[in-house]
Amino acid sequence: MEKFITLTSTIVPLPIENVDTDQIIPARFLKATSREGFGDNLFRDWRFDGSNQPIKDFVLNNPTYSGTILVAGKNFGSGSSREHAAWAVAGYGFKVVVSSFFADIFKNNSLNNGLLPVVVSERFLADIFAAVKANPATTLTVNLEEQTITNNANGSIEKFQINAYKRNCLLEGYDDIDFLLSNKAKIEAWEKTNK
Repeated sequence: MEKFITLTSTIVPLPIENVDTDQIIPARFLKATSREGFGDNLFRDWRFDGSNQPIKDFVLNNPTYSGTILVAGKNFGSGSSREHAAWAVAGYGFKVVVSSFFADIFKNNSLNNGLLPVVVSERFLADIFAAVKANPATTLTVNLEEQTITNNANGSIEKFQINAYKRNCLLEGYDDIDFLLSNKAKIEAWEKTNK
């Protein structure tokens, strides 16, 4: 995985609450077992009509908005536990998802796949939506080392929480196997002294 330390990016606003994993990636696209291609079908039924034409009012089809940070309404990633939802969000090119609440399984799947879910207060979230509405070029800065998110439109900063192990893995660019391999010498030394 790619190391994540600090990211500054414009944002894609999705001010919709209770977005479930079937809306993120519809079940009919879950036949593949590798991560490739899921980003093409992110929010498929919101992005395209029945004739497979882009729905121009949907934010991902609006050229006004771009960036690697998705800002979503409260309760993002609810519903079934499909890991494919995190694959789709990351596969589309997002590196961070910001919301005031994430479903636990989606949050963990995201962290396992190099996608950083950042939980902010509802007030901070509302300020982000207001800032990007006023100026689509608004940026956010996410600093994983300091565990802060900054709304660069007004300079407001908020701390966020993250599991210490997952934070370390993201900073180092490790998945769970990479983490174990990075500790191979320590594991072997422990085995020698604890037979």
